[in-house]
Amino acid sequence: MPAADTSIIILAAGKGTRMRSSLAKVLHEAGGRTLIEHVIRACQALKPAQLLAIVGHQAEDVSRVAEALGAQTILQQPQRGTGHATQIARRAIRKSAKLAVVVPGDAPLLRTETLAALLDTHRRGEAAATILTAEIADPSGYGRIVRDSEGRVQAIVEDGKATAEQRAILEVNSSIYCFTLAKLWPCLAALRPDNMHRELYLTDAIAMLRERNERVLAYIAADANEVLGCNTRAHLADIDRIFRARKSAALMDSGVTIYLPETVIIDPEVAIGPDTIIEPAVRLLGHTRIGANCRVGAGSILFDMRVDDNVQIFPQSNLASSHVAARAQIGPFARLRPGAEIREGAHIGNFVEVKNSVIREGAKAMHLTYLGDASVGRESNIGAGTITCNYDGVAKRRTEIGSRVFIGSDTALVAPVRVGDGAYVAAGSVITENVPPDALGIARGRQANKPGWARQRRREIASAAKSSKRGVRVRSRSRKRPNRVSRRRSKSRRRS
Repeated sequence: MPAADTSIIILAAGKGTRMRSSLAKVLHEAGGRTLIEHVIRACQALKPAQLLAIVGHQAEDVSRVAEALGAQTILQQPQRGTGHATQIARRAIRKSAKLAVVVPGDAPLLRTETLAALLDTHRRGEAAATILTAEIADPSGYGRIVRDSEGRVQAIVEDGKATAEQRAILEVNSSIYCFTLAKLWPCLAALRPDNMHRELYLTDAIAMLRERNERVLAYIAADANEVLGCNTRAHLADIDRIFRARKSAALMDSGVTIYLPETVIIDPEVAIGPDTIIEPAVRLLGHTRIGANCRVGAGSILFDMRVDDNVQIFPQSNLASSHVAARAQIGPFARLRPGAEIREGAHIGNFVEVKNSVIREGAKAMHLTYLGDASVGRESNIGAGTITCNYDGVAKRRTEIGSRVFIGSDTALVAPVRVGDGAYVAAGSVITENVPPDALGIARGRQANKPGWARQRRREIASAAKSSKRGVRVRSRSRKRPNRVSRRRSKSRRRS
């Protein structure tokens, strides 16, 4: 039910010191979105009367994200606790609002359905406050929910102040609340910073409501993961893993095959048609759209891609901001840079890079090629090692290759240049002028063969090697033989 009488307050002013980061905590990403974006989207679906975000640390950056999603931002400076943030929000809350839901900006796993159930529990129970709680196996560090004999909340006891009996309670506070504003405002006004941090806390307002014999209820979330805050990098990794698992599960339920889904990263906006196969270690990012009966090979990365039906993407391909039409084949180890348009049935092979180019129907570039700022016509074949030389040091220039063209291996096409329909370009050419239709373009030095040159060269090498060896032997002998004077001296010594 739309929450037309409800204002939602998102608390997003904190720094998040345990993240050990220069970035505000709510701007860290998990599951392909910032933490605050997840929270805002969950709240938006309730259609509240107002959506307010309390900002403080890096207020400008946080406001930019929140306002882009339709939230109104309010500065809390200095930050003096959750109760103080709610007091500040009061300035912007409309007089027609009867209820307020307070949500931390770092609770990204929270679902709209859970918020709706919290509101429903609050309305039906005619409560002054209703707390979203969860039952977790290890409640260490969380405030425990102590209930009275009728099941209503008697107290929220912080972990450090709990008795042994209270520490055994598994139901914990999520810091997500629903309040009846007429009951909340007097308690907020009465709050005092009687704690070591000199801050105002909403939990103290709830305790005050209870002291005034107001009804305080609790609703237990069906999935305890929803109340998980994100305080450390380890928490961030855990939350990201949960989001990825949810997305993969939803896609598999819709008819997509995902091998080793725990290795696959799929962003929330990605859409995939039925009977498509996603191999291990694939990353599908941004607003990627993949049709039916496709296969995305292991290790491939697709960002903001549009892929039509029956496309084969072989392993380790990197594709971004481009379009691949039906029955095309890409990779392995191919790269599509922004602006590449691969038409129906075209093939882009291993170690081929395409940027801002149109590869028309049935055309093929299968090996070690760069096609930048180019147009390749139907059924043309681009040989291995072909390069479109598109940059002259000042501006990008285009290469136009017609239909049924054959470009030989190791060709450089120096833009701007055009190769007409049906033409051939000889391997090893550097094409600087247009090639007319059905012509053969050759641009390379004339080959000259010298008969017997190699044989003569081998003889010269062998002769030089022999001369070198003789020189070594002569020098070694001269060292061993004594000269004539020394021989005579030795003879005279023997005679004497």
